[in-house]
Amino acid sequence: MNAKITILTLFVMSVVLQSNTSLITITGTITDENNTPLVGVTVSAKKARNKTISGLNGKYNIKVQPDDLLRFEFIGFDTQEIKVKKRSKIDVSMRCLIQEELEEVVILDETNQQTKEITGAVLRSSPKQARKLMVNKAEKMSFTISAPSYYEYESDIIDFNTEEYDLIKENGFKSPESAPLSTFSIDVDNASYSNVRRMIENGQKPYIDAVRIEEMINYFSYDYEDPTGTTPFSVNTEVSTAPWNSKHRLVHIGIQGKKLDINTKVNSNLVFLIDVSGSMSSQNKLPLLKSSMKTLVNNLSSNDRVAIVVYAGAAGLALPSTPADRKEIIFSALDKLSAGGSTAGGAGIELAYKVANENLIKGGNNRVILATDGDFNTGSSSNSEMVRLIEEKRNTGIYLTITGFGMGNYKDSKMEQISNAGNGNYFYIDSYKEATKVFGEEMQATLFTIAKDVKIQVEFNPNVVQAYRLIGYENRKLNDEDFNNDNIDAGELGAGHSVTALYEIIPAGIESTFIKNVDKLKYQNTKTISTDSNEILTVKLRYKPINSDKSKLISKAVVNHIIPLIETSNNFRFSASVAEFGMILRNSEYKQTAELSEALKLAMNSKGHDELGYRQEFIGLIKSYAFIEGKSLTQR
Repeated sequence: MNAKITILTLFVMSVVLQSNTSLITITGTITDENNTPLVGVTVSAKKARNKTISGLNGKYNIKVQPDDLLRFEFIGFDTQEIKVKKRSKIDVSMRCLIQEELEEVVILDETNQQTKEITGAVLRSSPKQARKLMVNKAEKMSFTISAPSYYEYESDIIDFNTEEYDLIKENGFKSPESAPLSTFSIDVDNASYSNVRRMIENGQKPYIDAVRIEEMINYFSYDYEDPTGTTPFSVNTEVSTAPWNSKHRLVHIGIQGKKLDINTKVNSNLVFLIDVSGSMSSQNKLPLLKSSMKTLVNNLSSNDRVAIVVYAGAAGLALPSTPADRKEIIFSALDKLSAGGSTAGGAGIELAYKVANENLIKGGNNRVILATDGDFNTGSSSNSEMVRLIEEKRNTGIYLTITGFGMGNYKDSKMEQISNAGNGNYFYIDSYKEATKVFGEEMQATLFTIAKDVKIQVEFNPNVVQAYRLIGYENRKLNDEDFNNDNIDAGELGAGHSVTALYEIIPAGIESTFIKNVDKLKYQNTKTISTDSNEILTVKLRYKPINSDKSKLISKAVVNHIIPLIETSNNFRFSASVAEFGMILRNSEYKQTAELSEALKLAMNSKGHDELGYRQEFIGLIKSYAFIEGKSLTQR
């Protein structure tokens, strides 16, 4: 009997060893022809059916079969296929195709219906997949291949694109004589950038109203001075020439929050509110969501707690509040989740806040983390209903983080409004890399709010400033009187987070078509107060300490000292590059001489210390968009 057991044991061990050694790990670095690392290149193994993207410094690793075929794809570059041949390291140099002609492929289906052209679509699928898409659409389509990349339709096939974005009416220029104050709530959301990146990497021009420039700017971290003393913020300012108009000025305002002190870290009571409706079934939604949540759980301690609430046609408790070190229980609950049914988002929110309140940690971090594509369609579902519901909950001391997933039916408008209403922040997760960034690198700081209801008010000196324009923040504007009203809700700032805002200035005496003449007022004294001050503006910051409902004020005057653009900090030039790119994406009426080549030049010259490769990725994004537009990046 013992001999038989030994033989059986050896057999099982042999099978296990064979299964463990059937895949090998390939590592390498991906660069362009100038040996510049490429971040975000898709690497896929045909036989092992694995996929990854290149990360920091263009490096990647992937498990493959010994005789596998690796495919390297990046929008705007030639696609390469390389046989593994039992190697452990494969470095790849990819050739930029920016100057090459776009190719057009016409795919016919059996219905032979009227041709429909989809400009910018990216398609590299098998004939079977293509036919499946054609049958669903019931028409013949002409696809313009905008880049040598591909998108796998399979489970992500959608019949119609129903993504929703709120209309953004850009801020215009205002006169400081008639409107001396500019007031807005801070915005630390960055969902717009990752959503725009997803579209460009899929060969699509972003929807204009998906481009919120302040969120693109604030996606990146900046090297600001840390605050000193008891004040939780530092205020950093620079003034230089606007890159898109040499006669205009650009004012850079950077707010830096205190970094997280591990010794004073408070405990967390988290409720994962997960959308498991039918619209979440595709690979880039629920499966990516589960992995994202696991990344967060791995960074929690035994003193933290996690509960899971799910909603589809109805809401339910999938996991009672559980110590975060019971990872096997939490992971098992996540793994059991599957998608199906309608979307009762309102009921899910009600239950999640109830569970969070029942397990409230006094003085701790109590937060609901909503993960969804925003496609609510049962119960309270309209934007106004959802906003009112969240407004009711924000006075409970429970914060809200919203994470968006997916494409095709993505409801950005709803989630952005909910986030603004609910003492929270909003991220868009388009890849495992972004999930790692949000739930791994940044979430610890995001979870710990250091100040609430943070408002900024800027007063302009009319002797120096003829007109000014706040770039972005259109849906964060406040009435001037709201600045001193502690009952008015505003944005929250997490530990170590920064907020950046840019103002474009038309100096006094400069002629501009942006300045609209109005009749002189009959009953108002509009005479400018005489002053010898060389101040261009004053920045005021009002915030509430985390355990107080009474706000505090910080004020800083900014001198009209113009630094040559080339001598400005990397902070100034990189944020200006992102703003310029954002205005181009929006086809803004205020973009003036903004060009992709100039945005690229600014970004490349201000990349600075880019340990995690996010700025390099932005540089690649500009190049990819230039390819979609068919434009040359020749710099002036």
